[in-house]
Amino acid sequence: MTAHDIVIVGGGPAGMAAAVAAYDSGVTDVVILDREDSVGGILRQCIHNGFGLHKLGRELTGPEYADVYRKEVEKRGIKIYCETMVTAVSTDRVVTARNRQGIMKIQAGAVVLAMGCRERSRGALNISGTRPAGVYSAGTAQKLINCEGYMVGKKVVILGSGDIGLIMARRMSFEGAKVEAVCEIMPYSGGLTRNIVQCLEDYGIPLYLSTTVAEIHGQKRVEGVTIAEVDENRRVKEETKRYIPCDTLLLSCGLIPENELTRSAGIPIDPITSGALVDENRETATPGIFACGNVLQVHDLVDYVSDEAEIAGIGAANFVKNGAVTGETVATKPGNGVRYVLPQRVHTDKGNDVALFMRVTQPFGKVRFTVKSGDEVLATAVRLKAAPGEMEKIVVKSEKLALASEPITVSLEVL
Repeated sequence: MTAHDIVIVGGGPAGMAAAVAAYDSGVTDVVILDREDSVGGILRQCIHNGFGLHKLGRELTGPEYADVYRKEVEKRGIKIYCETMVTAVSTDRVVTARNRQGIMKIQAGAVVLAMGCRERSRGALNISGTRPAGVYSAGTAQKLINCEGYMVGKKVVILGSGDIGLIMARRMSFEGAKVEAVCEIMPYSGGLTRNIVQCLEDYGIPLYLSTTVAEIHGQKRVEGVTIAEVDENRRVKEETKRYIPCDTLLLSCGLIPENELTRSAGIPIDPITSGALVDENRETATPGIFACGNVLQVHDLVDYVSDEAEIAGIGAANFVKNGAVTGETVATKPGNGVRYVLPQRVHTDKGNDVALFMRVTQPFGKVRFTVKSGDEVLATAVRLKAAPGEMEKIVVKSEKLALASEPITVSLEVL
């Protein structure tokens, strides 16, 4: 058994940003544990640009963005254990991990969970048909092409219009493949508007909304798929079925936070975000264990992952220095048109402004968000449009937060 003040589980963008923030807050005994052979997480395979505009003020590729934080971690002398798989985190903050040297146990003063997320697989989608080669998750195809140098196919259909799927539609086109269609079961896209424009419209790739892949055809290799429109209950309309010849099917059907460690530690999970329930410091219901990044909520931009990780890193450092945060808290909850609100509870008596993050239930035009506690209006914000694929942020000022004596509700009205 060894001991460290702060243990970060995960060396992706969230883990590195949390480590740097904790170190800069005065707690220098910080270690990062990561199961890969180097830090950077998913960014290592995201060779497209568009990263860092909000956080760093310049446009970078994924590997470049990761390298900025890697250098900051190394500059501070923060210890990194790569090829180290964390297998358990206990309620008393004992972290168990294994690597080629054996099993290690670390007694942590505070733990930051930053394990990221994974893709939803074909097995979770219940698509009928055979099980041939040529069916990939979009992220797997991205890694094979960008990191391993393997081209996964020449005629492609993509199911799901999340950002990874949209980016891979463009990437496949760059490599000479023909993307026959992007199908989305919802009546709206789940990706950022800029990705719809830059990755589909600019390349003449059709996007079919309220459409799914009804069946996969082929024996050894995918030979084609049957796509079909769906009704309001997502049931296939038989009369709309049509066959598209292809040799590859990419699945971009949602991301699932990697919260097995969180659950095994007995930490409550939000059924909507599939991440831990946290306060404004990103502390979970277990004192001294914090969570940030895509393991907490799936973000659209890595810049916001870094912002959130800094909150968790500072929170972990303050826990090590001062102990648990006490005081009055109130819960937050979604209202009309809002799917979830994070953090799920906030302290009202600390004199700090608190940023609330949320996603809407469906696309809207111009809307007004209202943050209320009982009859007290704490904040409002007008947006020209709102979509599920783009996270919203509203800051509640400390003087308003002090007036909250009942649960805080965030709702919207269409203007």
